[in-house]
Amino acid sequence: MRKIAFLRSVGIRRADPYIQRAVRALAAEGIEAGLFHTSGAAGDEDFPGHRQRLDRTVTPRELADAVAAWGADAAVSISLPCENALRDAAAKAFLDAEGIPTVMTPLAATMLLVDKWETKRLCERAGLPVPEGFRVDSDLLAGRGLAVPGYRDALRVRAEQTGYPLMAKPVWDSTSTGIRALRSPADLDAYLDGHVAALDGRPDAHLPPGPAGVSAVVEQVVEGDLCSVDIVGRPGAYRVLPPCWTGRAGAEPVFTFADLRWCGPRAEADAAFGEVARTLVDLCESLGVYGSVNVDMVHTGGRFVVLEVNPRIGGATTLSCAASGTNTFTSLTRMARGLPVTGGTARRAGWAIEFLAGEGVPPEVVAQLRRSVSVVTAHELVIDGASHGDIVVITLAEGEEERTVKTLTELHETTGFPAADVMGKISSLLNR
Repeated sequence: MRKIAFLRSVGIRRADPYIQRAVRALAAEGIEAGLFHTSGAAGDEDFPGHRQRLDRTVTPRELADAVAAWGADAAVSISLPCENALRDAAAKAFLDAEGIPTVMTPLAATMLLVDKWETKRLCERAGLPVPEGFRVDSDLLAGRGLAVPGYRDALRVRAEQTGYPLMAKPVWDSTSTGIRALRSPADLDAYLDGHVAALDGRPDAHLPPGPAGVSAVVEQVVEGDLCSVDIVGRPGAYRVLPPCWTGRAGAEPVFTFADLRWCGPRAEADAAFGEVARTLVDLCESLGVYGSVNVDMVHTGGRFVVLEVNPRIGGATTLSCAASGTNTFTSLTRMARGLPVTGGTARRAGWAIEFLAGEGVPPEVVAQLRRSVSVVTAHELVIDGASHGDIVVITLAEGEEERTVKTLTELHETTGFPAADVMGKISSLLNR
C-alpha cells in the first residue's frame, strides 16, 4: 500500500483536526494520502499530502479516472451531503472494477439511503420508530405520464389521517434544504399548488429555497431534542459513536448550526440509546454498509425517533470524534488498508461542545481561549461558499464543569468572547 485517495466534496477544514492526524499517521508508515476535492481551498496545514481540485460537475467516471491516474492503491469517501455520497458510490463501482478498493457503502444501498422515503420504510421494517407520513409523487401531482384525477384528494385525506402540523421535505437533498412547515389544509394546498407551478415553469411558484417541484415526504412533526449519531465500520465490525445533541426539533426548520451542539452525559437518553444502537447496527449489517453512516434522530418521550440515515460522514463527526476519542478518519483508512477495525459502542471520553463564534474572532482571543480550555478546532465555517463565521469545538472531562464555566466567564468578561448568548447556553448545560 503506497497511496490512498480521499474523495471530498466540501471544504476539508470541517474535518480538522482528525483528517490531518490520520494523514500524518499514514505518512509515518510511508503511505501518501491524496485529496480529490470539488470544493474549498486546501493547503499543507489542511491536508498534508497530494491535493487535486476537480470541477463541481465531475462525473463518477471522471472522478474514478483521476484517482486511478494518480496511482492510488485504495480510496476512501469522506464526501457530504448525500448527492455527493451518491457520486462517490458510483465512482466506487468504477474503482473497485479497476482493482482500487474503495471505502464507501455499495451503490445499491446508498441509493436507498439517500431517498428519505425508502429510508423510512427500511427503518420501519427494522423496528425503528419513525414519524408517520406519506410520499408526494411530483409526476402524479402534475399529471405527467399517467392522469390520476383523485391523487390530490388522496393526499389531502392522508394528511388529515396523519394529523397536522406536518413537515414536507424533498425525497432527496439534505442539510434542511427545501423543508416546509404545513400547519393546516390551506398550507398543504398552497404547497401542492406551488409544486405544480414549479413543474409547469410558472413564475408564480412560491416555494422555499431548494429543489422546486420534486417528490417529497410529508410527515408528522416530532418535537424534541435533535441528535446525530455516527456509525463507522463494515459488516461484522461497526463502531457506534455517542449521540451528539444538535438543537430542538419542531414545526419550523432551523439552521443546522444555529444552536449549541454538544456531546456529554444524559442519563435517561444514554440508557435508552443502547437498544437503538443495536438495531441500527443490524440495519447496517443488512445493507452491507461499508464506511460511515450518519443517523439523525429526535429524542422525545423517552424514545429515539429516526429522521434520516445518511450514507456518509455527518456534520457532527468532529464533535463525536472529540467526545469519544475515536478518529473516524483513522478507522476509514484502516479499512482501506484491510486492517481490523473495532466494533461495539464507543464510550464517551468526556464533554465536547461546539458553537458558532461569529465573524472575525481576533487571533489573540483564540490564542487566549486555547490557553484557557482544551480546544479541538477553531476555524471558519463555510457552507456552499457562504461564511457563517468561526466555529469552535472544546472538550472537558466530567468533573471539570464548574472550572470550565468559570474560565469561560472570565474570558467573556475581558474579551466579549464567547458571546453572551453562547456563554449562557454553555453555563446552563454544564451547571445542570
